[in-house]
Amino acid sequence: MDNIRKKDLLWMYRVMKTSRCFEERMEKEYLEGKQPIFNIGSGPVPGEMHLSNGQEPAAAGMIVHLTKNDTVTATHRPHHEAIAKGVDLNKMTAEIYGKKTGLSKGKGGHMHLFDPKVKFSCGGIVGAGIPHAVGAALANKKRNTNWVAVAFIGEGAANTGAFHESLNLAALWKLPFIVVVEDNSWAISVAKENSTSVPFNCTRAKAYDINGYYVKNNDPVEMYKVSKEAVERARNDEGPSIIEIKTDRYLGHFQGDPELYRNKKEVPSLIKKDPISKLRKRLIKANYVTIEELDTVDSLIIKEVNTAYEFAKHSKYPEPAEALEDVFC
Repeated sequence: MDNIRKKDLLWMYRVMKTSRCFEERMEKEYLEGKQPIFNIGSGPVPGEMHLSNGQEPAAAGMIVHLTKNDTVTATHRPHHEAIAKGVDLNKMTAEIYGKKTGLSKGKGGHMHLFDPKVKFSCGGIVGAGIPHAVGAALANKKRNTNWVAVAFIGEGAANTGAFHESLNLAALWKLPFIVVVEDNSWAISVAKENSTSVPFNCTRAKAYDINGYYVKNNDPVEMYKVSKEAVERARNDEGPSIIEIKTDRYLGHFQGDPELYRNKKEVPSLIKKDPISKLRKRLIKANYVTIEELDTVDSLIIKEVNTAYEFAKHSKYPEPAEALEDVFC
């Protein structure tokens, strides 16, 4: 299939399917204790929850080219990138539940996942991960490594000062940095055409004399190709890149979002073009794998996800006094 290695395509399918299964389980778990009247503070998973159903190609198509030495920063909608980067699924789920077995002992929650073993982090502030990734790219260059740093952002974050200031420095210093713009058409509830002066954020690359790429139709295979070139350029000291992928957000900005701002027909039409289903069909058609083999993969993924949730739900909460630990004064 377009000279892409079979193992890479199968890895991408597995990552995308794992993310989808994880998010679909979270849709249900998150609502426990929040019905019939939605209360964001109740239930075993309190606080906001931002799920990435539909946006899996952005993560899988890029991170397939990365190693544990490469840095990834993500947004408040981070699970697909965390799973693709290899963040421990059990510890990530426990962190979301606020348990002491979590990545940060339950103190960060779902918007603040940190796993230094695989150099992954995310945060709830729009655009805040971009400078962090540029800093990692600068460190990589000063250490004379060929490691790269990738910042995933939404299209709304491309309008922040952090985006432009960071790209200016990255271009000036020719850093091994890539920013992936996940354009899901909505910056919370504001349509892209109402917030952004250009139709494609990747065209902004011209202002910094760097490479810009655009991926249409939420296509993981095209994302793979474009990301491969951008990563190779970064490793070869050829400077930063912007990649924009037109992706789809099946759910609201957060769970419980009434979504009064978009047409009710939008999501059903998007689901008809689901990237995971399309990749599954392409793999089978190319004779890379049989239906039965993919069914086995799916079953193993469901088991893995269920194990992570059971681990989290049966883990202990931290003691109140532990809130005073790991605090820097």
